[in-house]
Parts: sequence; structure tokens; C-alpha cells
Amino acid sequence: MTGVAGAYFKVLTNTMIITLVCSFFVTWIGLPVVYVLLSRHKKDYAGKIKEATHAVKKQRWVKWFILRPYVALLIIAGAIVTIVIVPKLLETGFLPEMDEGSIVLDYSSPPGTSLDETDRMLRQVEKIIIKQPEVEAYSRRTGTEMGFFITEPNRGDYLIQLKKKRDKTTEEVISELREKIAINQPALRIDFGQVITDMLGDLMTSIQPIEIKIFGDNPQKLQSLSKQVAEVVRNVKGTADVFDGITIAGPSVSIDPYYSKLAQYNITPASLQFQVQTALQGNVIGNILENEQLNPIRMVYPGNRGLNVAGIENQTVFVPSGKLVPISELASVQLKPGDAEINRENLQSMGVVSARLEGSDLGSVIPAIQKNIQQKIGLPQGYHIEYGGDYAQQQQSFKELLIILITSSLLVFCVILFLFKQFRIAFLILIVAVLGISGSFLALYITQTPLNVGSYTGLIMIVGIIGENAIFTFLQFKQRALENLAKKLDNSIDEAIIFSISTRLRPKLMTALGAIIALMPLALGIGAGAQLHQPLAIAVIGGFLVALPMLLIVLPSLMKIFYKSGRFHENSKIDTNGS
Repeated sequence: MTGVAGAYFKVLTNTMIITLVCSFFVTWIGLPVVYVLLSRHKKDYAGKIKEATHAVKKQRWVKWFILRPYVALLIIAGAIVTIVIVPKLLETGFLPEMDEGSIVLDYSSPPGTSLDETDRMLRQVEKIIIKQPEVEAYSRRTGTEMGFFITEPNRGDYLIQLKKKRDKTTEEVISELREKIAINQPALRIDFGQVITDMLGDLMTSIQPIEIKIFGDNPQKLQSLSKQVAEVVRNVKGTADVFDGITIAGPSVSIDPYYSKLAQYNITPASLQFQVQTALQGNVIGNILENEQLNPIRMVYPGNRGLNVAGIENQTVFVPSGKLVPISELASVQLKPGDAEINRENLQSMGVVSARLEGSDLGSVIPAIQKNIQQKIGLPQGYHIEYGGDYAQQQQSFKELLIILITSSLLVFCVILFLFKQFRIAFLILIVAVLGISGSFLALYITQTPLNVGSYTGLIMIVGIIGENAIFTFLQFKQRALENLAKKLDNSIDEAIIFSISTRLRPKLMTALGAIIALMPLALGIGAGAQLHQPLAIAVIGGFLVALPMLLIVLPSLMKIFYKSGRFHENSKIDTNGS
């Protein structure tokens, strides 16, 4: 996997690979040695194994199911229906969500707002934050943010820490604060998030979960389309903090020279620029040595901080004749209200409309946005829309995970084919393993857990787990069936199926029970960071619960159907005549 999702699960997969490799060597080399050293019976291992084999308690209920294959067919039909229908009913997301207990509140006052006025507005916001009973502490920054970008003086963020013991979730607190601040300070543009999601957004260059990119050539037309799209998104249920992407850089003073006047006074544009810059913000003219360190010396005119447009016009500059001439004689001084920032991607101008989710999921909101935009927005020729943010990351990750799921299923098929050299058993086990993911879908649906990268990974794990158990069961069945057929016993296949299920019953139950108990704290969200892997745990537990009927009812019934003739090789058959 690529991107953030690949980095997110890299540690998990590496840990699993290392653990499984170590487990293989322990069971292959370590356990036999331990058994020999600790066993009380130093001799006649074969006899003891044979005695233990005959001591297996036959599970008679297995015969009831294999004589009624329609039960297995009903289970298969139910699993297929679940796989087809339930995924459409699930909420979908990108990375698993977690209640971090902290809030990041980004804000921006109108462009050109003075620092004092911005501070006055924010003090009113702080009164709202303090009155929120779930808030424990907060800090504010103005003129800087968490992201890797330049921040304007009218922008900044709050980091709000919530109390550990509270009755409301972080999302509920965010909804209340959003509503109160919007009513008290409507001029402020606010955007809520959590720390980890905010940092991931900065790393992915898509700060918001929802991003709608409008590409075109005309900046004014892009701004108009961005406002229309933002209005459409604002009316879609489940969206919040909608921003049309139009960021005004703030008011500016433009000084445009009269070149004819410059020639008349014999002054160059570069000289005029240097003198104006010295008057307004200063120029470095040298260095001074202080404490063994060179510090720059900046020359600037007095009173430059309080100049307005009229003051700039009255500022004087030297001309080569030695006279002082006001700037208004040499250039026009104009105050511009500010221009919108221009965003580009792949050398194309674009407008970016962004929003966050509130009480909904990507899988529900994005299709609604797409439908409304198609119905209400008419794009001119040469303009098109793309969807970014978490939705683009989710679609890319889901495609990669689907490829991984198909590849893992094919690898399981190849392993089975290599072991048994028979296509029908490979198909049989693969079908049982893939149908096991129906339990994962059901568990996600019952617990209202979104289908995201974490739960999708649980689906892939279930295919391998069920396939492994099915292989052991079939090995036991095949060995017993060949022995029975060689001895010319009646009902050899039925007895072999009952024996294999009875023999593997305890390991299957122990595997399922042990895994469910181990994953239960994660599934319940107990412990720090457990919510990050909660979808994966729920998916795996659901898969284990459905794996039991698949392995104990469906698999033996299908083995009865496929091998009732006693054929275990494509071109050979062992029957009661020994041929």
C-alpha cells in the first residue's frame, strides 16, 4: 500500500510477518523437542499416537449436517447475500477515527483586520471556550499554525484540551462550540479538527476530509464557481466548516511610477524603489560586531510605522540635483482592497472548496455532493471538477486493498493446489475462506462501524485464517478416508468426515476463542489508542464467529458432495475393491 495508509499499517504487517515466521520455527523445531523432553512415555510414540487417535470422541451431529446438505447451501446463500447487500449499507471512511480528547480550532478574521481587533474577537471566543464545562485548558496562537506554510497575521489556531471524565464526546463538544462561536462572532471563519487528523491532513496536503477542486483558466470565473459549489456543499446534510477556498491576501499599497516624470528628474526606477523602501521598511546598510557576532544595521526613516496613504504621498525622495521631491510627484499611491490567492495544481489554476464531516461519513456525503453538483452547477467548456481530500485517499486505498484481497486469495489457492494437486479442493477451500468475510461485514453493520482501511485489512486476514483451518481439516479427512477405503470399511467417507471434524473441533474452538478474547479489548475500545485498531478487531471477530459454521457445517457438507465417490486424485480412485 502507498500513502499514509501504507505507512499506517506497515508496522502491523511487519510485526505479523515476524511473529508468524517465529511461530513456524517454534512449532517445527521447538515443540517436538519439548514434547520429547517432558513426555512420561519415552517409548512407543507411534502406539500412543494411535491410541490417542482412537480415543477421539466422535461428534455425531456432524453426520446430521452432512446428510442434509441443504443446510450448508442455505448458509452459503446467506453469506453470499450478506456480501452483496451489507457493504452497501455500511458507512465508509478513510483511516479509523479516534476520540483524542483534544480539539484544534483554526480561525481567520477578515483580511486586513488589525491585530488588536482580531485579539478583541478572539477574547470573546475564549469566554465561550471557558464556559464549556468539558474544557480543561486551552492555548492560542496568532500568526502561526501547525501546518508547513506561511500564516497571515489574521490567522491562527487554538489547542483545546478536554477533561478525561466528561459526558460528551469530542465531536459533540465540537458541534456545540461551532454553533456558539458562529452566533457570537460571525465574522470569524472557523474550522475544527483533532490533533492527529490535523497533522495527517498537513502531511497529505489535504487538510480537510472533503475537497472539491474546480479547474479552469479564468480566476474570476473560478471564484464564482467556487462560491456556487460551496453553497451546494453547505446544503448537504453531514457537512460543516464549509469554505469556498477564496482567500484574500489583505489590503495593499501600490506605488506605480510615472516614468516620464522620472526621466524629467533624471532618477531611475531602481533609485526610487530603494529610497521608498528605506522610508517604509528600511534597508540593510552594514553590520556591527556585538558579542563576537555580526548583527545587521538597518536604516529606516523615523515615523514609518504610522504612515497612511497620504503620509506616503508626502514622503520625499532625493533627486540627482539634490532637491527633495514628494513621492506624489513621481508616482501614484493607491490603496487596494486585496486580491485573492491563486491556487495551482499541475500548472492549472483551480479553486478548492473544502468542508468537514459532522455526524455522517464519506460514503454518504460525497455521493450526495456529487449528485447535487451535477444537477445544480453548469460547468463552462474547459472547466472540470475533481474530488480530493480523504475521499481521494480512501478510493486509492480501497483499490489497493481490493488488489491485495484478490492477490491473497489467489496465493491461498496456489498453496492449496501445491499441497493437494487438485483443483476442486482448492476451489472448495477458497470459497469457504472468502465467504467467511460475510461475518466481518455483519459485525461491522451490527456495531455501526465504518468500512475503512482498518476493517478492510481485517477482511484480508480472515481469508488466510479460514483457509489455514480448512487445510488442516482436509488433510485429516483425506488421511482417514484413504485408511478407511484401504480397509474396505462401510461409509468410509462419512466416517472420515466425522473423524476429521471431531479431531479438529477443539483446535478450531481454541483458535477462535483465543483470538476473540485477545481482540476484545481493542473491539471495545479499551486502552489508549485502541480506537485506531477497533474496526480491524471487530472485522476479525465477526469473521471468526462465521468461520465456525463455515468450517464445521459447510466444509464437511461440501467434502461429502465432492468426495462421496472416494476420488482423491484426478486420474485415480480408491474404492472398496482396492483398485
